[in-house]
Amino acid sequence: MADEPPSSLRRALALLDALASDDAVAQGGWGVNRLAAHQGRDKSQVSRTLRILADAGYVERDAESMTYRIGWHVFALAARAADQRLLAAGAPIIRRLVEKDLGERIHLSVLQGNEVLTLLTETPPHAVQTVAWAGRLVPAHNTSSGRALLIDLERDELDRLFAGVRFDVGGPNAPRNIEDLNQRIVLARRRGYATVDEEFEPGLVAAAAPVRDFRGEVIAALNVSAPKFRLGARLPFAGQQIKAAADELSTQLGWDGLRHRSLAARSAVPA
Repeated sequence: MADEPPSSLRRALALLDALASDDAVAQGGWGVNRLAAHQGRDKSQVSRTLRILADAGYVERDAESMTYRIGWHVFALAARAADQRLLAAGAPIIRRLVEKDLGERIHLSVLQGNEVLTLLTETPPHAVQTVAWAGRLVPAHNTSSGRALLIDLERDELDRLFAGVRFDVGGPNAPRNIEDLNQRIVLARRRGYATVDEEFEPGLVAAAAPVRDFRGEVIAALNVSAPKFRLGARLPFAGQQIKAAADELSTQLGWDGLRHRSLAARSAVPA
């Protein structure tokens, strides 16, 4: 029995897939002729489908080149799906870090302006929970989570983000100005993870790494924190473990591991 022709929905999804391809993105979009040739379909059918998708915001048309590209609605849906996936995929990774890999308190956090908001936290049995971290805001400039969330920002972006922020707070080793913070971010960028040693408060050390979405953008940070007497000697190892876990979570969110390498290369130093 012959296969049934593809449905209109399937044809529309195929067009979206084509516009999301590397070639289409690199060329800034494809026109009706290119899409019709790629799909092996009639140009009038492709044009009608694209108009419907454009009306709904799934694609958008460049007025000058007359090419189509992925529209705002697709990105809005992807962002909402990523938020849900972040929490669903992050929870078991956090539990594993606590129970098997590090045995210390782990947080999943996001950036809110120039502060860090903790979404999820898991505490090992031996730790005394003195602060309810989930839902709490802390400064971004003197925390490892903040450092990881800021890891892609350049100096001028930091200037704007921290304009008017007081740096004379936190532990004895906290950065004292924007330039100090920028240098520490550059160091974190080289390693792929950030560490702090008595920056947030005396006696506390921490490590964090960025979590990226399908575009390669930093959307969250995984963080481990503990008293210095317990984690201090293991901090580099903890940073590597956290980075591996953050990369694993990023992969589950669609990151291909290729984007933002230019930033790492720009921060690289000769061996």
